[in-house]
Amino acid sequence: MPAPRTRPAAAVVLVSALAALGLGPAAGPAAAATVPMGAGSYSDTRPAGTSGPTTNTGTPVTPKVTPAAQGKPVPTNDWWSSLAFQRYGDNPYSTPMYGHPLTYQAVAGGLEVGYPTSPAVVGDGRQYEFAHKRDLTLGLTGLNSPDTKADAWSDWTVTPYWSDGARTLRTTIGHGLPFVYAKGTGGDARITTAETPTVFADQGNVLGITVAGHHYALFAPTGTDWNVSGSTVTAGLGGKDYFSVAVLPSTDALATYRKYAYSFVTGSTVNWSYDAGTVRATYTLTTEAKEGTERGTLQALYRHQWLHTTDPLTPYTYVSPRGTMKVRESASFTTSQRAAATLPALPGAGVDAARLRGYLNEVANSSDPFSGAVDTYWTGKALGKLAQLVPLADQIGEGAIRDKLLGLIKGRLQDWFTAGGANEFSYDQAWKTLTGYPASYGSDTELNDHHFHYGYYVYAAAIVAQYDPAWAADSAWGSMVRTLVRDTANPSRTDGAFPFLRGFDVYAGHSWASGHQGFAAGNNQESSSESTNLSAALVLWGAATGDTQLRDLGTYLLTTEGEAIAQYWFDADQQVFPASFQHDTAGMVWGSGAAYSTWWTANPEEIHGINVLPVTGGSLQLGGHKDAVRRNIAEMERENGGPAVEWRDILWEFQSLADPGAAKAKWDAGNAGYTPEAGESKAHTYHWLTALDALGAPDATVTGSLPTSAVFLKGTTRTYVAHNHGTTARTVTFSDGKSLSVPARSTATGTGTGGTDPDPDPQPSTGNTFQLRTGGTLTTAGGATAGSDTLASAGGANHDGTPTQPLVYVAKNVNGTLRSGGSTAFRLQVDAGTAVGLGQQARVSYDLTGDGTFDRTETYQYFATDPVTGWEEYAQARGLKSATGTLGDLRGGTVRLEVWSAIGNADSRLQTGTDRSVLVIPYD
Repeated sequence: MPAPRTRPAAAVVLVSALAALGLGPAAGPAAAATVPMGAGSYSDTRPAGTSGPTTNTGTPVTPKVTPAAQGKPVPTNDWWSSLAFQRYGDNPYSTPMYGHPLTYQAVAGGLEVGYPTSPAVVGDGRQYEFAHKRDLTLGLTGLNSPDTKADAWSDWTVTPYWSDGARTLRTTIGHGLPFVYAKGTGGDARITTAETPTVFADQGNVLGITVAGHHYALFAPTGTDWNVSGSTVTAGLGGKDYFSVAVLPSTDALATYRKYAYSFVTGSTVNWSYDAGTVRATYTLTTEAKEGTERGTLQALYRHQWLHTTDPLTPYTYVSPRGTMKVRESASFTTSQRAAATLPALPGAGVDAARLRGYLNEVANSSDPFSGAVDTYWTGKALGKLAQLVPLADQIGEGAIRDKLLGLIKGRLQDWFTAGGANEFSYDQAWKTLTGYPASYGSDTELNDHHFHYGYYVYAAAIVAQYDPAWAADSAWGSMVRTLVRDTANPSRTDGAFPFLRGFDVYAGHSWASGHQGFAAGNNQESSSESTNLSAALVLWGAATGDTQLRDLGTYLLTTEGEAIAQYWFDADQQVFPASFQHDTAGMVWGSGAAYSTWWTANPEEIHGINVLPVTGGSLQLGGHKDAVRRNIAEMERENGGPAVEWRDILWEFQSLADPGAAKAKWDAGNAGYTPEAGESKAHTYHWLTALDALGAPDATVTGSLPTSAVFLKGTTRTYVAHNHGTTARTVTFSDGKSLSVPARSTATGTGTGGTDPDPDPQPSTGNTFQLRTGGTLTTAGGATAGSDTLASAGGANHDGTPTQPLVYVAKNVNGTLRSGGSTAFRLQVDAGTAVGLGQQARVSYDLTGDGTFDRTETYQYFATDPVTGWEEYAQARGLKSATGTLGDLRGGTVRLEVWSAIGNADSRLQTGTDRSVLVIPYD
């Protein structure tokens, strides 16, 4: 977690595909004090009087790794970083590490293991924690190691190592792993429990025990036996060196878990791809069979993962700070999501050029456009502010202002990109990192926040590259930009100079800010939006420089973290935060939970705004969960005692992603007397609010074939926008069939040509919008493959109002607050083929408490289909035929949709698996 600040600085990590180019520092020490990089350079030694990584008392530290890992780039800013970074000199082991579902802490005798299932709300109700509490310690008889080191690691697993000279122990742990895999020499397997365990199964080398209400299975080699003596359980290893422990979702799962107990996980890898508006990622574990031939395994998926996979899941679940985790019986799974949109800038719809020109000149002609910034963070924010304005000046034909802004940006970037001056970047050979000096917020001594800081530099460089490609060439300043990318978001696992992705936790779905993870609550990230700022910057830099690999990496990161933010910072579906945590948003996420706070203030405006800024064309993904935006703004105003004052511009822009007209009205009423947030300007805020008021809010249900494209919806009118960084014109196609011709190196805007536009009513928003899935499920998850279910014929009878052989789709355990004045809505794609005289009918029922009794039932007028093959849309606008009962808040409730043939003498079809066949319930 970053050090406390007097003003905001946030966090994020993202990626670059540039290591393959061989740019940046070599694996060994640089030969000279200044290392040339194109027209720029960095230093291989820190400036005089500055520090690198230290303990909390200021003692320099190097990575705490075994000889086998010596010299390998350590992924600082990870969930397990305290294994390698000894922040506190009196703790040579680790602080608590939150793998989920298990938690861990290294101690002298081995590895503490816990499974926290009951949250505590602390800090006057402002923080919830599933804090690590030891259920057992896994070790060897007699083990008393002076320290614990990192021995190996992969994308989301790590192997801690203990040795006391006579005994050695290695364990492999990771996100989503219900198992701890152990290899030991010099002693018997030893499990010490926090209380006397209850044995529920004794099968010799397999033992089932319950500790503190949690069920564990202990697995020793075949032919050995576990012995229980009080709170100590031991087993000889029979000449072998392995054993494992698993936390069970229930005692009856023992047989399933036993199947995989000797299939030891040895590594983890994510692979991603972008294709025509869809991001896919496959998460794979590698395994080794210690006994038998089984190579499969079990892994628990986080909510942001299982919402977006169609891979089969078991009934097993776990509790976690991120909501329910669901178990997959396989060594891999794949997620599929609609790609997050990124634009260099919004189009200038509705903008008054004269007014914008005045605001632009205020910034361009300022006596100090960088507001006195000297360190990496505040310089970055100033660069970001100027970069936002370059496309706006270009839109209104103000070439002189545009070029002046570009000159300011280039000058400051080149200053930082040249070693030897008052500010520079310096490479640390021991920690394999590039640090900017003057540093801030522990970016030097704690390796905090590099992704926060450098994301602004990459974003500003991407805007320069859009207008001056020669400046961005590797032979010019591009090599330094790529080196910053490698430090924060290196896509290479074989680069000896920088770690893979550093702080982006591919399994958790988001970045971590602290470089040492030296806290009882685990690692943390505050400003998730500054993290996605780096992702969006990678998209723009990759697009501007023709590096599609980097562009697609940025899209994967932005899309993945966007969903994680929605679920874990904003609780978009209201399924993650414990009921006892009475907030709708979190200012920061911890390994153990989340907190309604920031590092530097309790001001509600900044608690809410820190996960919004900077507002750029990479912020549009926040508009994919409009109900969450509305709840967020409403809570801020409740906690604030009224509308925003200090950060009103940031929060106006945030509100505009859900309700552009309301946000613009606030600007119109209050734009005269406020001071812009440090990374904002009146020019950008005016342009943003005016454009969205004219275009409508972003519509995440439709995606383009280019990452630099977006769709907006106002009423029933969609506007399609795309930027083409290339040197030839191209046609961008959208998922609803529309297309847009985009000239070279230009932005195009229009209502699209071709395709179908069903004028969606209502507009989907994750949380209250349910897709239909074949098999009878209603789900808020996207990413499915379109399919269809058959509606049985009415057989020539009239079933108007009476469900007969209906297709039934159900969502259970639904929570929601009834929206005042709201009503049920749906759009269902149906097709009768060439049959005549058919009519489909829908009924929606609500069981508010899940007790099996439906409290509200709504039957709609049937829809008469035509005899032409092709989908037609049946919507609630057909009218309500009848209704019984009343709606109320949903608390663990059930929502049911029934669709049947009311009339006709032939089968028909109902579309499933798409956002064009959905039920939208009137709940927040």
